[in-house]
Parts: sequence; structure tokens; C-alpha cells
Amino acid sequence: MALFASPLVSYRKPHVLGFILYFIVGLVDGAIVPFFPLWAQQSAAIPVEFIGLLFGCYAGGELLAAPFIGGIADRVGRRPVLIISATGVGAGFIALFFAHGVFAAAAVLIVIGLFESVLHPTIYTIVADATPASEHRRQFSVMRVCSGAGAIAGPLLGTVLVQEGLGYVFLAGGSVMVAGGLILAICLSETRSLAADAEDEEDVEGFSALLPAFRDSRLAVLLMWVLLLGVAGSWVEAVMPLYASNQMGMSAASIGYLFAFGAGINTIGQLALTKLFARRSPLFITLSAGSALITAFVLLLAYPHVVTLVMAVCLYSLSQMMTGPLIPTAVNKLAPARLRATYMAALSVVSDLQGSVGPATGTALFALSFTLPWAVGIPLVLLAVTGLGLALSAGDKSANR
Repeated sequence: MALFASPLVSYRKPHVLGFILYFIVGLVDGAIVPFFPLWAQQSAAIPVEFIGLLFGCYAGGELLAAPFIGGIADRVGRRPVLIISATGVGAGFIALFFAHGVFAAAAVLIVIGLFESVLHPTIYTIVADATPASEHRRQFSVMRVCSGAGAIAGPLLGTVLVQEGLGYVFLAGGSVMVAGGLILAICLSETRSLAADAEDEEDVEGFSALLPAFRDSRLAVLLMWVLLLGVAGSWVEAVMPLYASNQMGMSAASIGYLFAFGAGINTIGQLALTKLFARRSPLFITLSAGSALITAFVLLLAYPHVVTLVMAVCLYSLSQMMTGPLIPTAVNKLAPARLRATYMAALSVVSDLQGSVGPATGTALFALSFTLPWAVGIPLVLLAVTGLGLALSAGDKSANR
């Protein structure tokens, strides 16, 4: 218990440690995600139409845990939650390397999801705790840059590892996450006191307390549109490796380089784009992001070629750069300081649903026709970005009254 009571070295800028952990998460995701569908198809012998369901086991673990422990960092503290979460995710990926058979892999992925359920919202919460509200959008942009830098290194690392075997990405990624948990145990101080406000503490328990979308109609509407947009966007990550491999004969290494390229665009352009769009309305930003993603789908639908694949990755990255910092900033603006982790957990639940519903639907559509995900994605994105932009604009008007 002493490990969770206080760090050996109390670092004075907890949000910087959040940035470091977000880099590690980006590294691990970048090393694993591009090769996961190939591992499932080639090593686990899972039919294409069922690969999304294996993705869903990972997200399903998060969904099972989030209603019960999603906002736990508001009650027991950010530090112990983040240490246990990072270490548990890492240990789970290491276990996945040794798992044999589809059912064993699915069980391990569910356990990983249980630990993952509090990882991202707690990182966001630490950054929000330790920085002023006026800086949150910029700080969340920095987080995306850190994640993008990790996502560049991740596929490159994965490309080297898969030469020995597709499963080696799990062993390496898990080891890095465990190392991240150790860094937190040594250096991270508690930030919950920084978020204290003048409101009376309420002893709220139960499902509705942990998922404030059931109580805050503004948040519920916002998250509904975020979910639709995320489902369509997730088809790029879930389907593109299969699309590139099956339709264009690209190797696993080439797919890794492609994902690293997309992460590089995010890393290089994120801060500049955030500054460029600083004075633009949320509606303008979301419609611009939707236009970029729709154009990517049109290219993939019209002409399957390596060149259009690269262009689609660029446009997808551009879309992610526009909406990435905007959404957590809007959610944090709605949240009382004492429930900051809880609101971020609600956003994380939506991300979990994206991770479950998105790959499952995307790969199922791909199994019917390799063009179907892009054809269905176009109207879905248009609907989602319009609704999201209007919801964000309404929130801004309410805050300015």
C-alpha cells in the first residue's frame, strides 16, 4: 500500500507525466492495432467477419467495468487508479502473447479492457487538474502530439517485431506499459486536491453517478454524436489493414509504415492546426473534419490504389486533428471539478462503444463488400458532424450567458 500512498520522487508537473504515459499508450496502440487484424486472421485463424468481435472483447471489458469503476478516480484518487490501470493493461498484453486459442485470447482481452476502462479518462483528468481551464484545449492538443509521436514509433517497432512473429507486438507493448506504471509509482503525486472547488460534496453512488450522461442531457446529446462519428472513423483503422492486404496485396510491414505515416501527420500538424482553428466556431471545425473524412471515404470507394490509400490516411489524420482536442475540452467544460474524472469516464465509455461497435460493423460490412464500409460511412459522417457541431455550438452559447 505504501506504493500508492506517496511517490519516491514527487514530480512537480503531474500533467507532464500524463503526457509521457499518453506517449506510451500511443506507442503500444501503434505497435499492436495495425497488426491485430492480421494476427487474428493468420495466427488465430479467425474468419474476417468475426475479427471485429475479437476487437469487441477488448472494448467489451471496458464497457463492463466503466459503469462501476469509471469514475473511481474521483473517490480514491488519480494516482493509485492510474498506476494499477497502466500496470494491469501491460500485464494483460504480456499474457496475450502466451494465450493459445480464440477463447483464451478473448478472455485475456476482456481482462485488459477492465484495466483500460479507467486509463484514458484518468490521464485526461490529471492534465485538467494540473492546468488552468483556459489552457485545456491546448494541453489536450499536446496530449495528442505525444500520442501521435508514440503512434509513429509504435508501427515502426511493430514492423520489426512481426518479422519474428505477429504475436511479439503483444509482448513488447505489454512490457512498455508495465514500465510506464513503474514510472508513475516512482514520480506521480496525487492531483485530486487540485480539482477541489467550493461546491458541497454530494455522496452520490450508483450507476447514474458514474455515468453522468444519464443525468446531464447536454452531455448525453454531445456523446451521442461523438459515438456516431467515432464508429464511422474507426472503420478506417479496423478495415484498412484488411483492405490494404486483401485488395492490394500490401505486406504487414507496409501497413505498419502506412500507420506510422498517418501518426506522423498528427504529430507534426496537431499544435499548428489547433492554433489555426482557435477562433473558429465548433460547427465550422466539425464540418471541416467531416468533409475531410468523407473525402477519404470517396477516394477509397472510387479507386482502390496505394496512392488513394495514402491520401485517405492523410485526410483521416486531418479529421482526427480537428476533433481530437475539441471533444474532451467540451466535456471538461460541462463537468463540475469534483466530478471531472466521472465526466471523462462517460467520454471513455463512448470510446469503448466505438471500439466495440465500430470494428464489428466495419469488418462485417467489409465481408459483404470491400466498398461497403466507405459507402455507408459517407452519410453517417455527414449526419454525425452536423449534429456534433450544433451540440457544441449550443454548449458554447449556454456557457457564455
